[in-house]
Amino acid sequence: MLSAVLDRGRTLDSLLEGDESGTAFHRLEDRDRRFVYSVVSIALRRHGTIASVIGAMIARPPRDAGGLNRILEIAAAQILFMNIADHAAVSIAVDLVGQDRAARRYKGLANAVLRRIAREKEALVTGADSPGLDTPEWLWQRWVENYGEDTTGRMAIAHAEEPALDISVRADPEGWAERLGGIVLPTGTVRVAAAGSVTALAGYDEGGWWVQDAAAALPAMVLGNVAGKRVADLCAAPGGKTAALASAGALVTAVDISAGRLKRLIANLRRLNLSAEVVVADLFGWEPQEKFDAILLDAPCTATGTIRRHPDVAWLKRPEDVARLAAGQARMVERAAAWLKPGGILVYCTCSLEPEEGEAQINRLADRLSMVPMPVDPTEIGGLSEVVTRSGTIRTLPCSLEGPTAVLSGLDGFFIARLRVV
Repeated sequence: MLSAVLDRGRTLDSLLEGDESGTAFHRLEDRDRRFVYSVVSIALRRHGTIASVIGAMIARPPRDAGGLNRILEIAAAQILFMNIADHAAVSIAVDLVGQDRAARRYKGLANAVLRRIAREKEALVTGADSPGLDTPEWLWQRWVENYGEDTTGRMAIAHAEEPALDISVRADPEGWAERLGGIVLPTGTVRVAAAGSVTALAGYDEGGWWVQDAAAALPAMVLGNVAGKRVADLCAAPGGKTAALASAGALVTAVDISAGRLKRLIANLRRLNLSAEVVVADLFGWEPQEKFDAILLDAPCTATGTIRRHPDVAWLKRPEDVARLAAGQARMVERAAAWLKPGGILVYCTCSLEPEEGEAQINRLADRLSMVPMPVDPTEIGGLSEVVTRSGTIRTLPCSLEGPTAVLSGLDGFFIARLRVV
């Protein structure tokens, strides 16, 4: 799985959700699946640090060594960052190297390197303790330029932590927090530190809540009272925002290009006993039969704001992706604006930390479209004034919302703007 991400550009979600690369994973017991995910996510989350440690041990990495390097990285992730017996991680890794036809001649090297890492792990981790190591250089430089060195460092520290589980509840957040052993955030999201299997948690089968990062819950909130209104959720899958809108009484049309991802949305709505019109369509070829009172557009983006929950994103995206996706976002906003009634509201959002996909979009498009900004007041989002900008847009960061512990802190990085048709 680690090789599929780093060497073949596959997303971790695609491997976890089950395709030709995920069949062996899905044959595992639930406990083992969670262990595999934990190992792989830590190997990705701390990829730069692990590569630095291994690089210090091997002056000249061998060529044509098959899966040697990825096996070493998986073992190092367990030795350095997990409560796993060192001898077990070393033994299994050496056995795996022996089973790899191209790597087997390096069994001795693997054994020596991993044993040394186990002996010296405290000094090695301390020596490689730089938040920039686990962030690709191009992203680090962009963030320093846009947010400053200190904030970039705090974002990188947030990325190093496995985040808590955030859930949006139908009602009674305090009751659900007590039932699940979590806390209630100012926005009403319930945050649970140790979740285990999501489907085994109380309330899952009865449809009391759905999984959704606290920042991802904000776009639907700033649409205000949507009861009885026709609302489009564009690029809707996997469906958290659709669920929020439907739960608030909106007549929702959920549109997404991916039929597969919409299956998850439909299943989630069924579990929650909510309804929405679901449309499989490309926004550039689809036209609604009548205009909407409000539209929520969560546009496809680089997703660099989701690295806390999706550590593969840091290593899959490239600098050229920012401009390419920004161009598509601009076209989507223009189409969506034309589908609103007079006085209709558009909420535009992306889960990206890149200004080209957020602030720059609205600055450019506000001049071209017959729309005016509707500044967000912090009271609309639980009083989180730290994430509301001077212009009234929302900019959350991975280091936003400091909690009682590191695990209970943080938000996905989102940009959210609200505009009204004039």
